[in-house]
Amino acid sequence: MRGKGKSTIVWLLMGMLVLGLGGFGVTNFAAGTGDIGSVGEVDISSRDYARALRGETQDFAARTGRQLTAAEAKSIGLDQAALSRLVLGATLEDEAMRLGVSVGDKAVLDQISEAEAFKGLDGKFDRARYADTLNREGIREAEFEHDLRMDQARLILQRAALAGVTAPEAVTERSLGWLLETRDIHWQELTAADLSEPVADPDEATLEAWHKANADRFTSPEIRQITYAWLTPEMIEKTVEVDEQALRDLYDQRKEEYQQPERRMVERLVFPTKEAAEAAKSRLEQGEVTFEQLAAERGLTLADLDLGEVAREELGAAGEAVFALDQPGVAGPVATDLGPALFSMNAILEPVNVPFEEAREDLRVEAAVDRARRQIDEQSSSISDLMAGGATLEDLVKETRMELGQIGWTGANESAPGSIVAYPEFRQRAAEVSQTDFPEVYEFEDGGIFALRLDRVDPPALIPFDEVRDRVLEDWRQNETKRRLLALADERKLAVETAAEPPQNPIPAATAPVAQAVGAASPAVTATAPEAPAKGQAVTGLERGGFIDGAPQELVSHAFEIKAAGDAEVVEAGDRVFLIALDAIHAAKLEGPEIGMMRDGIANRISDSMRQDVFDYFTRALQAQSGVSLNQTAIDAVNTQMQ
Repeated sequence: MRGKGKSTIVWLLMGMLVLGLGGFGVTNFAAGTGDIGSVGEVDISSRDYARALRGETQDFAARTGRQLTAAEAKSIGLDQAALSRLVLGATLEDEAMRLGVSVGDKAVLDQISEAEAFKGLDGKFDRARYADTLNREGIREAEFEHDLRMDQARLILQRAALAGVTAPEAVTERSLGWLLETRDIHWQELTAADLSEPVADPDEATLEAWHKANADRFTSPEIRQITYAWLTPEMIEKTVEVDEQALRDLYDQRKEEYQQPERRMVERLVFPTKEAAEAAKSRLEQGEVTFEQLAAERGLTLADLDLGEVAREELGAAGEAVFALDQPGVAGPVATDLGPALFSMNAILEPVNVPFEEAREDLRVEAAVDRARRQIDEQSSSISDLMAGGATLEDLVKETRMELGQIGWTGANESAPGSIVAYPEFRQRAAEVSQTDFPEVYEFEDGGIFALRLDRVDPPALIPFDEVRDRVLEDWRQNETKRRLLALADERKLAVETAAEPPQNPIPAATAPVAQAVGAASPAVTATAPEAPAKGQAVTGLERGGFIDGAPQELVSHAFEIKAAGDAEVVEAGDRVFLIALDAIHAAKLEGPEIGMMRDGIANRISDSMRQDVFDYFTRALQAQSGVSLNQTAIDAVNTQMQ
């Protein structure tokens, strides 16, 4: 039997989601019965690819809250992700069929009958709903059930291929030791105060040469000179008349926002018996546990118990006890419909009583903006007609309520509130518009509209020296200061590495040459090390991935790159220069219950990584053996139809 290439069992779940996909513009691809490719004896149909691509797009929208166009989906590789998933599924299906791996009818029946999307109002499998769902997606029942059977077969094959892949113990122990190793260091930041003499200002010739040699730092960006016309609801809100009765009606519709009784923020924890609730209350009063710990004992979190903001009436019988508390605390036990419960009251929210007169102005602005939005929407088509008839942006301003503006757009313009650059829709169009484009009407998300014209493009240009002399001087000073600090750091690094025997313990007398070279004072120092700098700090027991107060994270990473105690390292972090000296390396302590948990976690991660690699090699070998064939013309046709 020739199957249809799918991914894993996730396809079943995607099929179940069909009932909720109406808002996404689901299209039936039943007409596209051609294949986009095959792996061995398994074909991949156009319909499968269309569903996979639609699924990737919908998943992206669900995660980001943003709908993608077909072009955007292609630009971020969703089409390739869908195709790769189908090819992978077809590869495993072909091998499972070759080996005769399959599952019985009961396994398929269990999957279908347990799927929520196929259940009726009584919570049981609904045969009619099952048939209707598949029919709307253009999938035959036999085809769908075959796919489910092959999903299970693919999983069996995958598990068999990866069953024996585990992390080697030696690798786990080495990784654990590397992760938990600690170090003792001395470190110092070198500043301009450490230089023997201050950096003198250069002559004009030097500055001009620096200006030319670093032209990229003193070049203005490309400037797109844009003329625009725009209209937003806020621009005309004050001129919109709003009926007084309409405002009162709006106030009445939203009265719960302006008239609210006293409320409490409450969490409820229900117990099976009154005795259990009383015992828990006693433990709370004696300070043995917190309310959160009581929830954790029941396998719950505070989020599971949260009732939000509630009024007295909403709590029923518990209202009196909860509202009797004059500060956060726990009330109860109280009998509820769910059983005896404790109520944790976390905050008191005072009553809200905003009369219409106080709310009127806010309501008027809201209503006026909403009406202005509708007026702009009604005018949008006529404005588009004017532009189609040859009206310029300047003409629009004369004939409509739109306002004219100009901007030198660099792509880095500050998005100031109230400015058109605050709108992402404008920034996107400003970056894309060309001088050959005719102005069009575009919409803002808030209901406003705009049109723009690219007048000219000023290319990047070197700013004349006279206009940026102060910037050039400051840039040269910073560079020269850093250069001298790096030279000083190298001198001190050499002093560290040529000092006496490397230390074995943090800051004993034997480590004096190292400590002094990086600025750590020690009364036992008598060696002829370089003069101790004014600043220097010692850190003992530094963990990999830890942090040092007042120092950039690069300092920690470089501290663990030093090979041996007694060595030093110069670290650049932006414009800052540091010197680190390694005093001692402490091997990891690999005992204790927490270490066991870390060891298991590391072993699991290594095993997962190895399984992924093995699975990748396994599927590549299968594809090389069976052969993969793709029909790009058919793929492009589906992509076009999806648009």
